[in-house]
Amino acid sequence: MNAIISASELASALAGDEPPVLLDVRWQLSVATAAGEPPFDGRAAYEAGHLPGAVFVDLDRELAAPPGKGGRHPLPDLAEFGAAMRRAGVSSRRPVVVYDGGLGWAAARAWWLLSWTGHPDVRVLDGGLPSWDGPLSVKVPMPAEGDFVPVPGARGLLDADGAAALARAGVLLDARAGERYRGEVEPIDPVGGHIPGSVSAPTTQNVGPDGRFLPAEELRARFKGLGVSDGSEVGVYCGSGVSAAHEVLALAIAGIPAALYAGSWSEWSSDPRRPVAVGPDPQ
Repeated sequence: MNAIISASELASALAGDEPPVLLDVRWQLSVATAAGEPPFDGRAAYEAGHLPGAVFVDLDRELAAPPGKGGRHPLPDLAEFGAAMRRAGVSSRRPVVVYDGGLGWAAARAWWLLSWTGHPDVRVLDGGLPSWDGPLSVKVPMPAEGDFVPVPGARGLLDADGAAALARAGVLLDARAGERYRGEVEPIDPVGGHIPGSVSAPTTQNVGPDGRFLPAEELRARFKGLGVSDGSEVGVYCGSGVSAAHEVLALAIAGIPAALYAGSWSEWSSDPRRPVAVGPDPQ
């Protein structure tokens, strides 16, 4: 099954006999803003207009645990995650489509969590809300309680030691911007640089100017150029495990299974005992 769905395909699915559950996961990374500029409010954006029937999901509260030793966006408590998904109407036998404001990172985080915990049919709206040319709604739905119970393990998951080992034995991709990988700038985490042996692979290069993913054959060619060959064991990390999920999604579109290092750089760099590499080369 394709991990993404186009706006036209979604419109047809919504008009069918078994429409998917829609989850709106609009979110932006909170960084220092100009004086007086409020941080992005995903719920406010949702309430101003969303796909009809969509339920808002808060990434920071429902798709992540509070920041701590596990990084800025640790994986959520599974019981709490399952309860949040059931409140949103998610059931194991009903398809789910997730979308965000167009960047794709937050939607990919929801996609990864649901698929990692065993949901068999979850897809991301390619291009997010900007790709949708149908009507929007301000009505907040009250979906019937779903029955989804998360059971982890359907996708690969790495901890810090696993990521370090994979950087040596396989291909560990760093989905952050190149300047953060090289250690030239680090706006969020304690130190700049990258996990030794990892390869710079900004996830922004997996999409076109319209925010839609490149065709599968172009993605396969890109990852081949980054060292991914048939049989390669592949892992991905980013700053906090959000944009890395977007790269795992791009790899899935290309037909390449990949594990996610959920703690990512925010966990790795918090421990001064862990080595840090800088510059353009993996080592």
